[in-house]
Amino acid sequence: MFSKAAKWSIVMGMLVTGCSTYVAHSPQYEMRGRMVSQAVPAPMANTARYEHYDDNPIKQVSQQPLATFSLDVDTGSYANVRRFLNDGIYPPVDAVRVEEMMNYFPADAKPVYVAAPTSQPFAVDYELAPAPWNSERTLLRVDIQAKDIKTADLPPANLVFLVDVSGSMDEPAKLPLIKSSLKLLVDELRDQDRVAIVTYSGEERVALPSTAGSDKSTIRHAIEGLDAGGATSGEAGIRLAYQQAEKGFIKGGVNRILLATDGDFNVGISDNKQLETLIKQKRDTGITLSTLGVGSDNFNEAMMVNVADVGNGNYSYLDSLSEAKKVLNDEMHQTLITVAKDAKAQIEFNPQRVVEYRQIGYEKRQLRDEDFNNDAVDAGDIGAGKRVTVLFELTLVGQKAAVNPLRYGKQKPMEGKSDELALINLRWKAPQGGDSRLMSEPVKAAQLNTAFDSASQEMRFQTAVAAWGQKLRGSSYLAATSWEQIAQWASAARGEDSNGYRAEFIQLVKLSGKLAK
Repeated sequence: MFSKAAKWSIVMGMLVTGCSTYVAHSPQYEMRGRMVSQAVPAPMANTARYEHYDDNPIKQVSQQPLATFSLDVDTGSYANVRRFLNDGIYPPVDAVRVEEMMNYFPADAKPVYVAAPTSQPFAVDYELAPAPWNSERTLLRVDIQAKDIKTADLPPANLVFLVDVSGSMDEPAKLPLIKSSLKLLVDELRDQDRVAIVTYSGEERVALPSTAGSDKSTIRHAIEGLDAGGATSGEAGIRLAYQQAEKGFIKGGVNRILLATDGDFNVGISDNKQLETLIKQKRDTGITLSTLGVGSDNFNEAMMVNVADVGNGNYSYLDSLSEAKKVLNDEMHQTLITVAKDAKAQIEFNPQRVVEYRQIGYEKRQLRDEDFNNDAVDAGDIGAGKRVTVLFELTLVGQKAAVNPLRYGKQKPMEGKSDELALINLRWKAPQGGDSRLMSEPVKAAQLNTAFDSASQEMRFQTAVAAWGQKLRGSSYLAATSWEQIAQWASAARGEDSNGYRAEFIQLVKLSGKLAK
């Protein structure tokens, strides 16, 4: 029998019905997942599942001028990849989602919110700079900065902690970490807030009925009493959690379920689509659902990501208590308070100035062009104070294109728009629903930085993060870029780094290079 440490040191990937399943590996196995020897008995299979998405392709503007996608505020991929690297494992490709890595980092300095009409919950900014990995490409970074809300102005919260206490959670990095993490959130509760706790394993139960945030000792005592054991009846637990949320529903307040689990559902509904259908039936009542993932061997990330998206919540991965503090304390406003619902973006590129484009990340958030104006199509929610970053790699007119120009694809010049590279369109709904609203921002060619080194600190650091994510995924576009170069770009743009997140990132880049050899 292998020790837990030995199982965690394995990486052997196989694709199962559209999701990637990774099994443990020992030093006799290569980091990329190909077996090189089998001098020891085959290790225990691990049921970790990651959904597969192909990288976004290069698109010709003359044929596909619109890039349409849902905005994403999840950050779980970064913490999960960090866990792999710290365990000495090169992460599986499907665990790497570049947009979640870019959106992990708060702005180094407190962002200056550009003055905007009060009807708009966020401001839009953009920057253009040469791509450091290809002199024939230009990067467009779009930042969407949501308005923050003062703590005194926050609405009351009705929270339900839905905690997996099944046998698979009986590991130090699972239930004990969740218990410590939830205690951190309890510290932030106000008198007007309320908390209930629902657990599920072989059976579901209410471990704590709805309790006022002022009674912190009772809430902490209930959390401390959670123990693991039994099968995983996830469906019944989710249903009971919604019942408790409905009982404590606060009109005009935050009504949120926090599902903490490794996602190893083995009793009741276990199919992702069935889970999504169940949660869709509940989200329109005003009760949202976020997921907190833990663990490795039985970690079902595909389920965690999908139900959080469908539940109009966030997916976070907890690999440490410090990550729990970031998610549940430092960024609680962003995690719980929604300022814009069903937020979508549609970027229209000007064929007179842009030949090709490639969106970096957001593969799981792609929408059809017609979905942008369709208010029935669900999209991402943006929390108070959250910054969302989007990155495109462009081929401008005069730069060497990846695809031969089309003989019959000529476009007529746009009258009075020749100085625009693109038009950023954003559509969203108010948190309480209703019809969507639209705002637009043109991208001016005159804003292009002449050199990467002259770009802003944020542009350079986010570019390093995007380069790292692409290289982890084995992107051919970063084949000639070294790990050392990426670390250098990040180091030069580290800035004040009061929380140490950026210094840690630089070390992870260097560790990635060592494990990739």
